[in-house]
Amino acid sequence: MSTELVLQMLRERGVTAESVAEIVLRLQKPYNKALTIEVCLESVMTVLAKREVQYTLMTGIALDELAERRLLPEPLQSILEADEPLYGVDETLALGIVHVYGMIGLTSFGYLDKQKIGVIRDLNDHEREIHVFLDDLVAGLAAAASARIAHQNQPVSTYFEKLCETGEAGADTKEPA
Repeated sequence: MSTELVLQMLRERGVTAESVAEIVLRLQKPYNKALTIEVCLESVMTVLAKREVQYTLMTGIALDELAERRLLPEPLQSILEADEPLYGVDETLALGIVHVYGMIGLTSFGYLDKQKIGVIRDLNDHEREIHVFLDDLVAGLAAAASARIAHQNQPVSTYFEKLCETGEAGADTKEPA
């Protein structure tokens, strides 16, 4: 139920799961040539199914909407209207989504926060609506979905198999001389 609610809230703000999946595909395709938009969309939906992600998105969207209606107390209202660069609370909230899938999500988020690709750019550059939180939350969602795919791409057992094949297994476990 709450996944559908969040999807509806996102659509009302101009974001679809498909538009996030396109960003995920762009992030992961260089590392996974067989990756499809369908796999990316599945990853986005899996991340969206997490309750903490849903709550984070609901909170950020609500704050953006309150700012648009000029219902926030000053100086917060003016800070959000100006999208003050040193505000940082928007990125902090988005990091709650990013950290669901580890450090690789953090690096992807940093890239997306600077490059603002796809729907993230559309949100950031929108002239009539305030998306101080939503552009970063979408970047966080895409980064987490991308990290989820990266974690599935090559299992750690592959590295151990390579060590066994070369006969170097356990080389790091030798005691120092």
